[in-house]
Amino acid sequence: MKTLNSLFGYAISFLFLTSCGHDEIHPADVNNSVTLEQLLGSYDLWYVDLESTLGDGQTVFVEMAFTLSFLNGSLYANNNLVGFGERGNGFGVYIGVYDTNGVVLDVNHALDGHQHFEVYQVSASSIELYSPINDTSYFLRGFQRSTFDYDAIFFENIDYFLQEYRAWENSLTTAGGAETAFDDENYLFFYNAEGQALFKSSIDENISNAGQIQWDYTGAYLVEDINGGDTKRLTLNYTFYGTDYFELSVIDDETIRLYHPGSEKTYVYSGRNYIAFMRTIQGGKQGVENQKLRPQKTKRQENKRSQNRTSELLYFINS
Repeated sequence: MKTLNSLFGYAISFLFLTSCGHDEIHPADVNNSVTLEQLLGSYDLWYVDLESTLGDGQTVFVEMAFTLSFLNGSLYANNNLVGFGERGNGFGVYIGVYDTNGVVLDVNHALDGHQHFEVYQVSASSIELYSPINDTSYFLRGFQRSTFDYDAIFFENIDYFLQEYRAWENSLTTAGGAETAFDDENYLFFYNAEGQALFKSSIDENISNAGQIQWDYTGAYLVEDINGGDTKRLTLNYTFYGTDYFELSVIDDETIRLYHPGSEKTYVYSGRNYIAFMRTIQGGKQGVENQKLRPQKTKRQENKRSQNRTSELLYFINS
């Protein structure tokens, strides 16, 4: 993650990222046809616009990724926000190989094996990956690394970033302010279960192994925008103990700040036990299989586009 210092840039990028239309380019509009391989290679990064997904199926490696990159037969993905923009020179981690033939994209994922897609061009810089196996369409938009706003994506998905550590450990509580029950909570854990954003907290102290923390409280959490500024509103809705509100800001890839307006106290938490969300093979051995999917924030729509395949573009233009 790079420094979150440009909300204006974030706003512009966010509008651009969320304004993808589904305006097909038809053969009559094409002046310069290129191969699918050339099209995929014309952009450094393909941003996976998960909110535009159509269909009830699931291709795990696509739904894990913020970006995919097609580099001379090798496939890379940015699955994590920790190190986003820096890991793999911005491309992320290697996840497999691919091949192209006409409009067909064949992916051999390191763990998931063969995946088959038909590729349709939506605009000069956006494509649809259609899986005939599960009748699901994913929409990707092309960017160059030099102009891609990693910070905007990070800022928009801080709720997901919180889940990238097995524990957040309290490293500082400011003096002064009113005492609250939260003063005793030294560890936080954020996770997703069956589509719900949940958390656990603990009053344990000085635990060296995050797996040995005893969790005392549970509940649901929500991260929302605050107008103006580089902070978010974090709501902790405890199962039995009411609700607490904080202003959440990110100091760096492993440190967050929680300001409690009610007590005027600030809490600093450090990430412990980073979770690499990937399915890959490392050193000839199967790596950690953390199949954390990105949270889709819109209701998945039926894929009716499969009924119109014969009228869609079967070759591509270069942007």
